[in-house]
Amino acid sequence: MDTKEILYELRTKKGLSQDEVAEKVFVTRQAVSRWENGETVPNTETLKRLSGLFGVSINTLLGAPRQLICQCCGMPLEDEIIGRNQDGTLNEDYCKWCYADGTYTYSDMDELINACIPHMVKEGFSEEQARTYMKEMLPRLDYWKRYEELSDDGQFEEFKKKLIGEINDLHIEGMPKVEKLNALVGKYVNLEYRLPNGASVKFLDDGTTYLGNQLEPEFGGDRCFGVLANMDFILICTYGAGSTDPELLLYKKR
Repeated sequence: MDTKEILYELRTKKGLSQDEVAEKVFVTRQAVSRWENGETVPNTETLKRLSGLFGVSINTLLGAPRQLICQCCGMPLEDEIIGRNQDGTLNEDYCKWCYADGTYTYSDMDELINACIPHMVKEGFSEEQARTYMKEMLPRLDYWKRYEELSDDGQFEEFKKKLIGEINDLHIEGMPKVEKLNALVGKYVNLEYRLPNGASVKFLDDGTTYLGNQLEPEFGGDRCFGVLANMDFILICTYGAGSTDPELLLYKKR
């Protein structure tokens, strides 16, 4: 689709009038009308505002003229998995797993490769093929080429180590020590827990990136431990195969 068709579709899907869009991105209604008629296209600053308003990338607003890939892990980027800057705007260079709220979540290339391999194996790669492919591709990506410039001098890694220590200090019975935490997007780990009063509740935001891991129990059994955390809380749960029948063990404010 062209930009004019995309803007019209996004506006109507959101239930906004041309006047309302104009007010939100600081232009006139006539300007919005001209965009939707194909007479003009928004300038760069207005595209940024429209991106924030509709929650899509500028690339999408322009009709997706290029294929976006994460400049840290190489994953093809679609709007729903694009990372966000600290101010909430989309960063079209990274996915949510590699860049969350203005923070780069990987500082070790081998750690990233190990995190990606299980997903690639599910797509038909052998483990050896996946590792070889990633080792060849990652050094070509902008994040790793500019790592010394973009990295935070290990601050995020220190935060993860501190978080791991706090989790292990909880001494959850049957749960092995946490050795590492991976970036996990809320949408994929936002389980629904049943409360004693019969109500069900979710604790996470689908669009937020958290740190977490899945752990096999020390003493066997068919239920896994799930660990999720961020700067505000630590959550420990158990669940069956396929994340069924989740049980909340602990939710602790930090």
